[in-house]
Amino acid sequence: MSTLPTEFERTDIGEIQIAPEVIEVIAGLATVEVKGVAGMSGGFAGGIVELLGRKNLSKGVKVEVGQREAAVDVSVIVEYGNRLPEVATEIQRNVKRSIETMTGLTVVEVNVHIHDVIFKAAERSEETELNHRVK
Repeated sequence: MSTLPTEFERTDIGEIQIAPEVIEVIAGLATVEVKGVAGMSGGFAGGIVELLGRKNLSKGVKVEVGQREAAVDVSVIVEYGNRLPEVATEIQRNVKRSIETMTGLTVVEVNVHIHDVIFKAAERSEETELNHRVK
């Protein structure tokens, strides 16, 4: 598989090409839609976490695109209290469904990498408030 824009479809009036960056954005959006996902992770190499940041919609997503197939890797941060296998399975389903519906490509695999677990914002603010009272 290649990460270069591929000739996806030829019609009688020209070609249709879908750039891998488009598929990365679709996968990123489909991932953050899943309940329990706190955000995307740039991965081990970058080490920078962007929580629910919509600035870079493809952050934490890597795709390989062929003529008719795509493989996707997503790196996520999950909210504490969620069952990790359930969140990961729902990410796989949602990413596969979104890409296949929007592009017509067949998604052969969606690999989910959970890089961190964080507390929800409300729990964090309560914890911070408690720490300030204790001091």
